[in-house]
Amino acid sequence: MSTEAFALLASGVLVVAFLYASVGHAGASGYIAVMSLIGLAPAEIRTTALVLNVLVAAVGSWQFWRAGHFRWALFWPFALMSAPLAFLGGRLQLPAEVLKVLIGLVLLYSALHLFLRPPTESGTRPPSRPLALGVGSGLGLLSGLTGTGGGIFLTPLLLLMRWARAKEAAAVSALFILVNSSAGLVGNLSGGASVTWLAPALAGFALAGGTLGSWLGSRRLPPLLIKRVLALVLVIAGAKLLLG
Repeated sequence: MSTEAFALLASGVLVVAFLYASVGHAGASGYIAVMSLIGLAPAEIRTTALVLNVLVAAVGSWQFWRAGHFRWALFWPFALMSAPLAFLGGRLQLPAEVLKVLIGLVLLYSALHLFLRPPTESGTRPPSRPLALGVGSGLGLLSGLTGTGGGIFLTPLLLLMRWARAKEAAAVSALFILVNSSAGLVGNLSGGASVTWLAPALAGFALAGGTLGSWLGSRRLPPLLIKRVLALVLVIAGAKLLLG
């Protein structure tokens, strides 16, 4: 890889980590898009994106927890079954073109809804435990199949269903992403994938962007702005799935 290509890639990772971390995400779909534009091999892209996701999700989880937004009672039913299914999804190598199109359309619809009609911060009510367990299982499998942490699906769901406020959703999603990205990475590695030099080379850029973004999101950005930023993130992720 040329010096110019790496500089472009590192800059993209920094910006993606900052943007995504501000809403409790870790940036996997954005990293995948940037690496795809550079022309990296799919196998290298998937594991590198997961490594960066783990790092940024860890920073985001810490920042939103320290700011007092994390709710364990909301988190654990979604996370309980998601990790083993993310591991399974990471091991599977399925043709997923139809799945990508469907998920991309859902993300774009969610983005439009969040931008035009952002849910209010009042009147939230967590889902029943069986429903959260079922949703978490499905999102875990999706995260493993798509090489993401699942937060890109969980956060808009928490907001649109009024199961959580904006910063609570970000806090829960950050740890959800950390759990699923770790499980998906282990699944990929156990399935024969490997981590190349690119992951440690980009780690510092991801951590820098993720630290600043999650600090702003957890302490400074107002809830409405978080929802608008989330809508932008969903557009990027949905477009990546539809066009990539």
